[in-house]
Amino acid sequence: MKHNLMVYILLSGLVSYLIRVLPLTLIRKPIRSRFIRSFLYYVPYATLAVMTFPAIITSTASPVSGAIALGAGIVLAWNGKSLPFVAAVCCAAVFVTELLMGL
Repeated sequence: MKHNLMVYILLSGLVSYLIRVLPLTLIRKPIRSRFIRSFLYYVPYATLAVMTFPAIITSTASPVSGAIALGAGIVLAWNGKSLPFVAAVCCAAVFVTELLMGL
């Protein structure tokens, strides 16, 4: 069992290393394609959204309260409110929604 665990750890380390090193060794010239540059620019944002949005909806007792908090957060962030303020309002939105749904 320990032997298999070590193989898995080494293999995952190798894969992680190759993912980071191969682009540096294979692509030496600047990327001139506008499409590829814009694609690479938006990858972190898309990855963050894919990981965050489902967690927002499913982390509450009801998906409805998560969706309401998400909507409130989007509106407040769009209007330039600070992150602590948006987080506090979203928490309050979940609390009030759960309280009203429990009645």
